[in-house]
Amino acid sequence: MLPMESLKNPRKLHATNVVLILVLAFFSTKHVYGRNFHHRIKGRHHHHHIGGYFPYSAVRCRAHTASLIDFGGVGDGKTSNTKAFQTAIDHLGQYGARGGGSLLYVPPGRYLTGSFNLTSHFTLFLHRDAVLLATQNENEWPVIAPLPSYGRGRDADGGRYISLIFGTNLTDVIVTGNNGTIDGQGQIWWDKYRGKQLTITRPYLIEIMFSKNIQISNLTLINSPSWNIHPIYSINIIIQGITILAPTRSPNTDGINPDSCINTRIEDCYIVSGDDCIAVKSGWDQYGIAFGMPTRQLLIRRLTCISPTSAVIALGSEMSGGIQDVRAEDILAIDSESAVRIKTAVGRGGYVKDIYVKRFTMRTMKWVFWMTGNYKEHADDKWDRSAIPIIQNINYRDMVAENVTMAGRLEGISGDPFTGICISNVTIGMANAPKKYIWNCTNVDGISSGVTPQPCSALPVQGGKTCDYPPHKLPIEFVRLHSCFYRANYM
Repeated sequence: MLPMESLKNPRKLHATNVVLILVLAFFSTKHVYGRNFHHRIKGRHHHHHIGGYFPYSAVRCRAHTASLIDFGGVGDGKTSNTKAFQTAIDHLGQYGARGGGSLLYVPPGRYLTGSFNLTSHFTLFLHRDAVLLATQNENEWPVIAPLPSYGRGRDADGGRYISLIFGTNLTDVIVTGNNGTIDGQGQIWWDKYRGKQLTITRPYLIEIMFSKNIQISNLTLINSPSWNIHPIYSINIIIQGITILAPTRSPNTDGINPDSCINTRIEDCYIVSGDDCIAVKSGWDQYGIAFGMPTRQLLIRRLTCISPTSAVIALGSEMSGGIQDVRAEDILAIDSESAVRIKTAVGRGGYVKDIYVKRFTMRTMKWVFWMTGNYKEHADDKWDRSAIPIIQNINYRDMVAENVTMAGRLEGISGDPFTGICISNVTIGMANAPKKYIWNCTNVDGISSGVTPQPCSALPVQGGKTCDYPPHKLPIEFVRLHSCFYRANYM
């Protein structure tokens, strides 16, 4: 096991061999259930049940299974299932890792529930016609302490409502299904936020913290009160095949927010959001600096994003623990504010470096490139005026955009410019009524090659240059999912 203190130390984190050993252990499963079943159903559609058997893909298959109905679950959309969920999970948790762990099946129905806690060596599986409805009864949302790297709640000082699906200090946990739905019923929370009625920070849909070996896949999440998926202080994470839907004007409904996490893979997701589709974070101002745990080794690929008021991928603004080695490829952005946005400010400290983006297609954008060194939202008035963030080695290549209002708005910090920016092989088609200045660059330094329209003088042309993208894979890319199955007694 990799100690959490080691995760927080960038020099220790550089020991890739240690991480690779952990990852190899993560995916070295030998459960005959999935493999035998795979041969029986070969050639059939993966997400359809066959004779009561439900196939699914997972890092680990489970030997012990049960249905929520066994524990009093009622899918009528009115009866509270909070106790049923927690009783079922506590019961299955007794098996631990024996036989590969346990699985809780949620059959078709609409299950009203408050927050419940996951356990280790456990899979929560939602049938495609199962809907979890987040309760609007605040008494079923316990209040927990602020995150240590934030120092306070995001909506208000003090505590925060626990997430609908929550876990901490876990090993080997999977939340999956064949596209079952989690409905946050967020309207009541959005109204309270807009009306400045909140004294406690809104809940998220899924949050897993201080954990390792996590899979979240093949689900639809709608109408979250705030952020949708929030892995934090964790290692070895796969988020795959997720659909996230929220009104494009809903407040802070970020899609997926990896936060102080290491070795993460996000792929094949479709997100419509009122905020950033993916926001990469690592703590806020002095609290994030003191906690000191970066987000590193993150791969984002095959993402489709619609976010008219925010970024497809945001780096920050809470980045005080550092963000490094982020790779994004094969991204489609439609009607979004910006592609990859770096958000930081004096007082954040930390760093954003070694960022690599390629094969990005954009249709209707306000900005393609946006970097902000003056994002002034601080946790409190105790932020350190001498904590200057470092932004360096930012690489974009092989990108195409159409109907763009402004190609680039790159604003570093006076006296501490953003450096090592590289943009190559990028074609931007401007809108019929673009901004007066197509590029605006201040306190930045870098190069460009094969970029249309021609960038600002801070990015001089260096002919023939191809911006970097690492040739080696991250450890999480070697993780492969197995074909598993669950036999349902309740159809």
